[in-house]
Order: sequence, then C-alpha cells, then structure tokens
Amino acid sequence: MPTECSLDLFGFERVEGRDVVAAFDAGAMTSDAGALLLGATDRAIRMMDRFAACFHDTRCQERIEHEVVTLVGQRVVGIALGYEDLNDHDQLRHDPMMAVLAGKLAARRPDCAPVAGKSTLNRLELSRLEPSRYHKISHNPVAIKKLLVDLFLEAHAQAPNEIILDLDATDDPVHGNQEGRFFHGYYDCYCYLPLYIFCGRHLLAAKLRPANLDAAAGSVKEVARIVAQIRSRWPRVRILVRADSGFARDELMTWCEANGVHFVLGLAKNDRLIAEIKNELAKAEKKSRRTGKPARCFKDFKWETRTSWNRGRRVVAKAEFTHDAANPRFIVTSLSRSECKSRYLYEKVYCARGDMENRIKECQLDLYADRTSTATMRGNQLRLWFASMAYVLLCALRRIGLHDTRFTQATCGTIRLKLLKIGALVTISVRRIKVAMASACPSAQVWGLAATRLAAVTTARGSPA
Repeated sequence: MPTECSLDLFGFERVEGRDVVAAFDAGAMTSDAGALLLGATDRAIRMMDRFAACFHDTRCQERIEHEVVTLVGQRVVGIALGYEDLNDHDQLRHDPMMAVLAGKLAARRPDCAPVAGKSTLNRLELSRLEPSRYHKISHNPVAIKKLLVDLFLEAHAQAPNEIILDLDATDDPVHGNQEGRFFHGYYDCYCYLPLYIFCGRHLLAAKLRPANLDAAAGSVKEVARIVAQIRSRWPRVRILVRADSGFARDELMTWCEANGVHFVLGLAKNDRLIAEIKNELAKAEKKSRRTGKPARCFKDFKWETRTSWNRGRRVVAKAEFTHDAANPRFIVTSLSRSECKSRYLYEKVYCARGDMENRIKECQLDLYADRTSTATMRGNQLRLWFASMAYVLLCALRRIGLHDTRFTQATCGTIRLKLLKIGALVTISVRRIKVAMASACPSAQVWGLAATRLAAVTTARGSPA
C-alpha cells in the first residue's frame, strides 16, 4: 500500500490499525542535546575564553552582534558535534542547543539568530595576523600554541616523573590550488604535511607545513618550545622524544643531547646496518624454520655514519625472520644499556609510539583536521587549530567525565555518537531552560555520571556553574 503524504504531513505503513504519520512541527527541538557535556567540560578546563583571548577584535563593539568568544565556541563545538562545513552553521545558528551553549538565547537585532551564520564564521577563519580594513579580527599563533601546552599541563594534578613526546608527520590531501600545496611521492597526492606532537592522548602541537619539506622540518623548534614551557612548570620531569625514522636527524638528536632530553627514534635500514646483524639474522632464520613461527633476536651496538651524524650513538637492532623473509629494524637512542635493555626498549618503549596513529586518525577522521580547503596556509592552519581545540575538548570530557566507564578508551567519534547526538525537546520559560532528552537513551546513566563529575570539578575550581 503506497504511503500518502502532503507538504507538511508524511504517512507511513499502518501499525496495529493505527495510522503512522510524521511532520516537522515539534517546535524547539535539537539533535545535539548531549552537547551540554561539552559546555560543562569547557567550564571545567576554562578553554574557550582563553582561546578567544588569542584573537584581537577591532570591530566596533557597540555594533557587533556576535562576540569572538561566541564565534570561536560555535566553531569548536560544531566540529566536535560533526559539523565540518561552515555551510552547516546557516541552519545551526537557529538550533536552541547552540544558543544555550553560547549563553545567548536571542540576538539584539530582530532579524538575527542567537549565533553566527557561515559568512561571519568565514571572516573569522580568514582572519590575519594583523587586523586590516576588511579583516578586523586577527589571531595570535604564539598564544594559540602556548594554550595547547598550558591545557596539557593543567590536566595533571601533579608533575609526572616522566613524559614521552610523540612526533609524527602525516598527509593532509588538498584538492584545489591552495597555497603551499605540493605533490608528495610517498603519499602519491598533492597535500600538506602537518606535524603533530602528542603526549599520550594529549595534543601539544599541530603545525601545518607544505609537503615539499623533510618530515622532521621544524621539529627542533617545536620541541624546544614545548620542552621550555613544560620545564617552566615541571623543572624536574624526565622527557623522552619518540618518533619514527623520518625524525632521526642529527639536528634533533644533538639538540636533545645538549638539553637533557632523551630520545628513541626509528633508524632507516641500509646495507651497512643489515651487514652488522648478519649473524643475528641467520640465527633468527634458523629458529624460525625449525619452529615454523616468527623469531627475533636483538643486538646492541655503537654506530656512526660517514657524514650525517656528528658523533656515534647507541643503536638497537631487531633481527627478525617471519613469513620466510628477513625483517630487520633499527632504532637509535640516547638511553644507555643500564637504563633500558634492548628488547624492552624496542618492544615496549619504541613500538608503543604506534598508538599515536590512532590519535591522528581521531583528529582527521572524527574531527576533520584535514579539511584545509581555504586558499591560504594561514587560514588552513587556523582551521587545523579549531579541530585541535575540538579534540582537546573531547579529550577532557573523556578524561574527567568518562574515566572508569565503558567509554574510557572510546574515540571522539564514538563519544559523539553515543553521548552527544541525543534528541531533545527544549522548553524555555521565564525561570528555566528544560532540555527533555529521550527516556530510552541507552547511554543515559553514563551521561548523567559525566555531568555530575564535570560539575564537581567546576565547583572545586571555583568556576561559575
């Protein structure tokens, strides 16, 4: 039986003798009611006001409708909720939840929504380092980079004994004629080559770079900046830099040695290195063929290059034979044998860096950090920072509100799907704003626990409720 529908009412198959009809007439509703947790998280870590302070607004304040903190918060929350395009905000500006999170239920002008549309947000994203006649909002890159590290430091109740800084470069494909686009042979596409620095799940740096640079380009400057900021707060913390072979450059290793920072870096194999472990490879092959299983041996030795290194360094080799083929791998480190044995250093310390790939996937796949489609590098870097702040916000929600729950290790995408994308009826009266969420929400218990925990942190820090 075909369904009957009109412009306003849609009919569907009858159920137990009853008509099934649908219409978009429920009034003030939202599909993002769970975003209240994002607002609570922001109050707990005090991020959005400080992020907005990294921008300088020269607009006439008496005439503007949307302050910078509203624009910044709207963009970051929108990304966290899965709205990667500025075009989405032409509808989102009328969403009651976005108004609640902005703390602004109505605009001063009768023809304006409580929060901004795509054109206003676009002018924010195209802001320059200095205000101009047509771009009256500028941003301070130094302040934004400092804020990322400050938020990391504040996430710890006390200084840890040791931290590991993970460095990695990844591809950010571009599909237009953006400034700084180059073809990268390894990734086989035109792209940017952003540099990420994480400490566990914490994002400390996201630097956009053109793809015609070495993977380690600019890493010394970024590491030096971050280490200096960390040591100003934690002077005794032991710092280890960890990265793949793309970062095994003499400049980075020399800086680490001169500044009391340890490193464990992958080392690209070559014929000389493989010849150094010929006996160990033969031993691993013999054992593998006898048992029918992969076998590995380790060798620890001092290594010097002919021209690229200024001194000899400790190298650990993994001589592995698997699937009827040799699989040698090498790492270079500043850690001594007495500090860390070869097998443990490779298997437990170095290989753990692979988890950083999951963090980058969260940023790019869940939070659209690779949506760098503006014409300029400056604009695309700012977009990368917006996505980075969305990641920091969700990471704080996971750390503060969701620890010891089934979402403790959940990705940003899972948190969004299970806890943020909740339908609700929003009722605004003189005395309160009621957000009535679905009674059958499967994550209601965890959601409530997270809200309680975030409120407790806010209260303990003396922040306004």
